[in-house]
This record gives sequence, structure tokens and C-alpha cells, in this order.
Amino acid sequence: MSEPRYGIWIPVYGNCGVMNHPLEPRDASYSRAKNLIQLAQRCGFTTTLIAQHIINPRNQELDQLETWTTAAALAEATNSIEIIAAVKPLLFHPAVLAKMALGIDAISRGRFAINLVSAWFRPEIEKLGINFLPHDERYRYSDEWIRVVKALWSGEKVNFQGDYFQIDDLKFSPSSIAKPHPRVYVGGESEPAQELAAKEAHTFFLNGRPMEVIRETITQVAKKTQFRSQPLGFAMSAFVIARPTDEEAEAEYQNLRAMVLAQDDRSELLKGVDSEVVMFKNMAKYPGVGSNGGTAAGLVGSYETVAHRIAEFTKVGIGTFMLQFQPFATEMERFAAEIIPRVQALTVDSEAMSTTGCAYANLKIGTRG
Repeated sequence: MSEPRYGIWIPVYGNCGVMNHPLEPRDASYSRAKNLIQLAQRCGFTTTLIAQHIINPRNQELDQLETWTTAAALAEATNSIEIIAAVKPLLFHPAVLAKMALGIDAISRGRFAINLVSAWFRPEIEKLGINFLPHDERYRYSDEWIRVVKALWSGEKVNFQGDYFQIDDLKFSPSSIAKPHPRVYVGGESEPAQELAAKEAHTFFLNGRPMEVIRETITQVAKKTQFRSQPLGFAMSAFVIARPTDEEAEAEYQNLRAMVLAQDDRSELLKGVDSEVVMFKNMAKYPGVGSNGGTAAGLVGSYETVAHRIAEFTKVGIGTFMLQFQPFATEMERFAAEIIPRVQALTVDSEAMSTTGCAYANLKIGTRG
């Protein structure tokens, strides 16, 4: 079992998910994003995800951090952490996006990646006068879109004739620093999302779910990757509540859950959600705290409990954990101090046991008469 990577969701809405903790500022500014990511880098986190909305999906009167200008600035403000910017293909022509991404790739010296999101919030597309394609067609559009982007990242001259895009004798220079190109993360819970990830992604990004659901999903997606030259990685979103004891963690969970129930008004959001999006169909199955699955992943408990659960998720294939906290800075520091070292110890113990087992097996084979 190898040690996982840890990342944070940048709070692009000014909070984390649906609640506003009394100790957490409702602040969607670049300044706050920079301070959090620099703290995360010092704490040993190695990646971050900046979700993309151009208006706040809960209320367009609320602040909303812009993703791509933020990604470029954070690339300059950091020196080791991976910067993942989410992108909705309906909002960008692939050639324009490819060139922007190459610029951030250069600023970051190869630390830039994209999270391909085929969109679920109808108003931010329709208010621009853009046709909001049906669910499955959005994935077909995204498939063609990312093939154009990857071709242009290569530095080769591109001619492409597809259903949605026609590229004529176009070449970008310089090509990407990241080789063979910036990483591509793809998320989603539908069959088209899994198919797209298996075909085009470096990493499939799962919403937080119980262990048995994650194991089943990884097995299902892995079956679709038989023709890939490189293995598909897996990442998972999760909201963490860690305390010295399970009882203290559960008490904090109940406290945060009460805040969610008191403050959560999803009326505007739900009016704009595409009814075919599987993630929202599953929300009622996995209630909890945080967005994109949040506490459904079960990272709630004592330091030992949370560390062992992370280790178990790692065993079934999760290589990256994209995490949420409330209040963000203090809980992120707690995670770095209490959980990361415990997972490291579990990883070392697992590798030692594996090595010992192999040595013992070799010894038996070597002495067999």
C-alpha cells in the first residue's frame, strides 16, 4: 500500500459546502484562497481543486471566485502543490482553453491539471445564451472537446473534423512542460462519465461514498480500461471531522449537521439542476456534511479511526483524497498534524508486512527439498 496524496477544495463559494461555520469567514476572495493554499502547502498537502461556476449556484447575489484567473495566480503563489482547475467545456472553445492551460502549465512549471466537468447547473449556461445540451450529449461533446485540447497540447499541427469542432492546421508553441501533457481529471456518477474517464482521464474523481460503494465503482470503472496503455488513477472527495475520540468527532458531526439543516436553502440550486445528473439523484441516499459526498465517505471519528479508514480506501485504489474542513484552516492543520503521520505509519507497517511475507515465502521456496 503506497501513501496517498492529500488535497484541498478551494472554498470558491466563500464557505465549504452548504454551511457557514461561525468561526469561518464567508469569503470567496482570491486573498483567502491564496492564504489557504499556501498553508496547505506548508502542511504537506500536494494538490488542490478549484471548482468552476461563473455564478454562485445557491444564489447569484452571493460572491463566487473565478476559477481560471485564480489558478494562474495560485500557480505563481506556490512552488510544489498541483493546481487543478475545473472546466465546463460548454463555456470554452477547446483551442482557447488549451492555450490558456499551456500558459498556466508554464507558470506552474508543470504543476497544472484540469478537472473536466460536463456541467449540471443549467442557469449559468442558459443565462449566457448557450444551449444546455442533454445529459448524455454533454458527455459526447466533452469527449470531442478533450481530444481537441490534448492534440493541441502536444505541440503538433492539428487538423480535426468532428461533430462539434473543426480545427484547421493549428499548432501551439510551446507545448506543455508536463509530459505527455497536463493531467486530466474526470468526475461523475453516470455511465457516460465513467466511459469518458476510462477513455480520456488520468484520474477518475469520485464523490465521497461509503467504502462498499467506492470499491464497487472502482471495480466497475476498471473493467472499462482494458485498452489503456497507462492505468487509471482514482481520487475521492471527503469532508473530515477528526477528534481525539470517536465520541468527540460524532458530537462535532451532529453540531455541523444541525448547522446544515438550519442554514441549507437549496431552492435556487435545485431549480437549476439537470434532473438527469446522477449525483443529485444520490444525494438523498447519503445525507451529511459537505459537498460532493462530504461525510458520506466516513472520515469522521478519532484520529486512529480516520487514519485507518483512509488506509482502507487506499487499499481499494484511492490514491488522492480531496478534502474539506470546517473551520478550514484550523481543521486542515489538525489533519496534517494528527492524521497524515498516522497514515504514514500504517503505510510503513503494511509495506513491512508485505516485504516480510515475501521474504518468508522466498525462504520456504528456497529450502524446499
